Amino acid sequence: MKIKILLALALFALPSVAQTLKGKVFELNEKNEKTPLVSANVFWRDAKTGTTTDADGSFSLPKPATKTAFLIVSYTGYVADTIEVAKTKDSIEIVLTLNTQLHEVVISAERSSRFIDDEEVGYIEVVTNKELLKAACCNLGESFTTNASVDVSYQDAVTGAKQIQLLGLAGAYTQMLFENVPSLNGLGNSFGLGFVPGPWISEINISKGSASVVNGYESISGQINVAYKKPSDAERYYFNAFQSSHYKTDLNANTTIELSEHLSTILLAHSNFVSKGLDNNNDSFIDDPKSAQYNFMNRWQLHTDFGLESQFGVQYLTEKKTGGQLVPMASGKQYRIDIDSRHFDINTKTGYVFDAENYTSLGLVLDLYQHDQNTLFGERKYDGTQNIFFSKLIFETRWAEETHKLITGASFTVDKLTEDLGTFKQEKTENIPGLFLEYNYSPNNLFSVVPGIRVDFHNLFGTLVTPRIHIKYNFDENTILRASAGMGYRSVNIYTNSLNWMASSRQFVVNTSLPYEEALNYGLNLTRYFMINGRELRITADYYRTDFRKQVVTDIDTDPGKVLFYDLNGESYSNSYQIEVGYQILPRLDVTAAYRYTDVKSTYNGQLRTAPMQSRYKILTTVSWADHYREWVFDATFLLNGPGRIPSTASNPLQYRREENFDAYMNINAQITRKFDLFDVYLGAENITDYKQPNPVIGADDPFGKYFDAAMIWGPVSGRKIYAGVRLSVF
Repeated sequence: MKIKILLALALFALPSVAQTLKGKVFELNEKNEKTPLVSANVFWRDAKTGTTTDADGSFSLPKPATKTAFLIVSYTGYVADTIEVAKTKDSIEIVLTLNTQLHEVVISAERSSRFIDDEEVGYIEVVTNKELLKAACCNLGESFTTNASVDVSYQDAVTGAKQIQLLGLAGAYTQMLFENVPSLNGLGNSFGLGFVPGPWISEINISKGSASVVNGYESISGQINVAYKKPSDAERYYFNAFQSSHYKTDLNANTTIELSEHLSTILLAHSNFVSKGLDNNNDSFIDDPKSAQYNFMNRWQLHTDFGLESQFGVQYLTEKKTGGQLVPMASGKQYRIDIDSRHFDINTKTGYVFDAENYTSLGLVLDLYQHDQNTLFGERKYDGTQNIFFSKLIFETRWAEETHKLITGASFTVDKLTEDLGTFKQEKTENIPGLFLEYNYSPNNLFSVVPGIRVDFHNLFGTLVTPRIHIKYNFDENTILRASAGMGYRSVNIYTNSLNWMASSRQFVVNTSLPYEEALNYGLNLTRYFMINGRELRITADYYRTDFRKQVVTDIDTDPGKVLFYDLNGESYSNSYQIEVGYQILPRLDVTAAYRYTDVKSTYNGQLRTAPMQSRYKILTTVSWADHYREWVFDATFLLNGPGRIPSTASNPLQYRREENFDAYMNINAQITRKFDLFDVYLGAENITDYKQPNPVIGADDPFGKYFDAAMIWGPVSGRKIYAGVRLSVF
């Protein structure tokens, strides 16, 4: 079956015709002779995607659909060059010159695989697809391995599902967007990170704290915006095959077809399989369930010469997971886990530029998706369907040489959620018309302020007013201070956000009528660049605080046999402190080190306590090295997770009790890549230390008994994993 899928994906990604710019980048030696410049960054100014030059200084890059475009070529220690390239031009030659001015070096450093967008007023960390190649990165849940801001962990010991945390808060408080369209909320929140193939991603933007009001009111701890490959910036032909020692196979393919000068399309296909269940911790439960996923997407892009731009896309996904006990018990009963998900999405974006010089534009975004999910946890059954229609009309204009920028518009969302737990049935429909206004005032290149406000008229919550503000001040060309503050809201969907606790015998006790949660977030970020030995040193430090005014507390402390949901009566907050240093110690040897401390507390049953199952600190070090010709690339990640608190199980029988604290533990990942002309071969290992949370499943011997709990997870569930793969890219 796998061979048939492999052949189907290979046939699906047939070579196609696409316009490509080819060129060479040189430097001048002491004799003023041109010599190839290896590993120079080459990218289109507006696309934020690009490539690097190879051993003879040559590169190949798909041309955007625009009539003209600006190509940026940079290399640390050299003057970055920006060249206007006409659509008819097929080849180019660029010569970079040495530069001792620090400002120019900072510009060239922006094209590293992970960087801070210094042009934005708000703090935005950009993770490029080049960064994603440093690890296995089979899906979105595995895309933050080298990132200090975002935590990813197992949400239980039996489904293999991952969850994220930002600023120490659960992923439900992070607004997930796909190209500025809300996604992975509600039903998609529990397993959705596995629905986004890593090779499809062109870029991830991470915003801490309050984000732009243009994208909605849901951002409380931050915002993660994922961009997919587009016809204008993707490979003409791409194929990736991945195999792990845990019997997981990933297959990916995409092809770009340029139908005319103005119309192009990209076809993307993904499939993954887990063919055999493993029990590395010997608790009789499969660590990662057997699964099969098929995921397809088709995107279209239209460009005209008179200011009209349009995109259209459609996606369909189906996934089945089967897990639970490896074999039946002596009684003949067997605890099974079945998760059946289906997802369909259709979307379009259309924009018209009235005045290209002053950039006045009008855009319309439409998105319609349906998500169906049927789940079985032992004797617990949960079925859900969510239909969402999202629309946004946005107007943008700039004037006075971009001193002033105004974005305003309206949005309308219909969110219909149907849930069936047998004893509990619910159908909820949210109708949310809203208005937003954001003004950017930048009188000079030192100071910018962006106040914004949106007003949403919710049919269930009433009127929600969301004020936010972002401020940026450049002390000099290499020191940037940012500040932000704003409100955020989140709709309460207790069961869709708590599916992990269904993998237990805990009773759900709901004692709240609160329809939404409300929080204030504010913070500071300082970024400083230095030049040491001709190479850039970047230091970033930030602090963010989130104060909840309304919150539904999930209490797993009061009674180990229950999950209590009730209204907050007291304090609930998150403090996050982080400092990160990045430096190229030697040519082609990049090191990043980060330390983050989180202080997350909430009032549980009248007592202010630290959030459970969460490391208090995190120390992350990443190392990346390449040889002179970048034929061999080595990447390694060292992550020390600090200690934390475990909810008390003291009232359980002795054999079903656990410690009330966990110690710090180390996780190491490494990968080596060999690059050839058209393809890469990579070999890697995850969790090299083979650290596993001891006894992650409570009551594994009696999963239908009252003490069973597979959701008290704070560490890795599966052990060391070896993987290998091949990537073929044709531009």
